[in-house]
Amino acid sequence: MEHVNRVRTSRRTILVAAILAVVALLVPLWVGGLASASPSDRNRGAGPQPTIVLVHGDWADGSSWSGVIERLQRRGFTVVAPPNPLRGPSSDAAYLASFLQTIPGPIVLVGHSYGGFVITNAATGNANVNALVYVDAFIPDVGQAVGGLAAGSCLDPATAFNAVPSAGGVVDLYLRSEANPPYPGFAQCFANGVSPKQAAVLAAVQRPAALAQFGEPSGPPAWETIPSWALIGTADRAIPPDQQQAMATNAGAQISTVKAGHLSLVSRPNAVANIIQTAVDATT
Repeated sequence: MEHVNRVRTSRRTILVAAILAVVALLVPLWVGGLASASPSDRNRGAGPQPTIVLVHGDWADGSSWSGVIERLQRRGFTVVAPPNPLRGPSSDAAYLASFLQTIPGPIVLVGHSYGGFVITNAATGNANVNALVYVDAFIPDVGQAVGGLAAGSCLDPATAFNAVPSAGGVVDLYLRSEANPPYPGFAQCFANGVSPKQAAVLAAVQRPAALAQFGEPSGPPAWETIPSWALIGTADRAIPPDQQQAMATNAGAQISTVKAGHLSLVSRPNAVANIIQTAVDATT
């Protein structure tokens, strides 16, 4: 019996030794896996991770960022896409500035189209905003207005809009779905590069832009003190690429391009998520 017990003990000892040997082999591999994590994963240990704030433009809402949001959330970011009132730069920027004050810690602020005009004004003086990212966007300098930055746009002022008077003398502008030459229609102008079915949905749910916003001048730009990035759609017809290039260069932004129309946030969400990641990595 004593002999049997010794055999059992010996077997247990051998088994435990084998398990410990396997663990000893696996631990370096596991540690090595951590060490070989992507640069963005390593950066996330370097400091507090920013909240990504996404600001939509005219004739859109926060859902236009859905594809980008999904990708950023998969990377572990906190992302919010507050509503942009679309009433005019001063009031829209004031609203966004108040919203930003509720966010603790660093922020990367992203604007699409007219949303770029808004973030340029809303971030001024906010020390928590680490970076500005412009996606197919207006990047105004002080005193400039939307109406003066859209030369060559397919959004012909005389033929592109359905004007709807509303309370307080405000005139809301909706984009026509159909062509009304020289305006080529919603899908061909504003949503080129998006599938026809998706463009039809976007046209149906569009939010209006107040007419008054197009003549209101920008204030001191936040990009004077905050580093900025710009993603330019090379097939953009709403804000021509050469106009975007000129604005981005004037702002000192780091410029990238993507083969897309005005709605690259819808048609090319990976490219948009990647430039946001670039801004995070550079400023975290």
